[in-house]
This record gives sequence, structure tokens and C-alpha cells, in this order.
Amino acid sequence: MDISRQLKLASTTGKLLFGQRQAVDACAKGDAKCVILAANCPQEYVDELSAKHPGITIHRTVMVNRDLGVASGKPFSVSTITVVDAGDSELLTLSGNLA
Repeated sequence: MDISRQLKLASTTGKLLFGQRQAVDACAKGDAKCVILAANCPQEYVDELSAKHPGITIHRTVMVNRDLGVASGKPFSVSTITVVDAGDSELLTLSGNLA
């Protein structure tokens, strides 16, 4: 799956949230369907998020935060993207890949 293409599709047809704080809030409210992380997202944050919300799919990409921002069409670095509504994209088919 081309995550860059799917992120662009989801940003136009669905609802994505950007940033670590928004991810934590969306997970706590039960709005998050999937969380996509940059390769260089802090491990402590990843561990805490997966421990507090084990039912949410967490997928770590091979892209660093700068590349993830570009892939999602944002002019800034993005370490965490929360999928609230995938729209026409296939982002919800991503599997959790944290070991």
C-alpha cells in the first residue's frame, strides 16, 4: 500500500488529526480508529499510547516526521497522524506493527 497516496486521499475525503496531543485526546474519547507514527516518533510516547489504548491499531511507518508531513500534504513535520474517518482511503486496513 502506498501510504502517501492513502494519506492524501484520507485528508480530502475523511478526517485526520495531526500531532501527539490530538492523538492522545482522540484515543481517550474513543474517536481514533488508527494511529500512524513516524519512524522517529519517541519510543516512550509509543509505549505509553499502546499501553493505554491496546484496542487501537498503531502503525509505525518507515518515514521520518519530515517525510510524513510532506506525504500528508502539510508544510510541517508530523510525528503522529490519527485516523478518525478514513474516507475513501484504505488506511484502516493497515495492521499494527509494534512488537
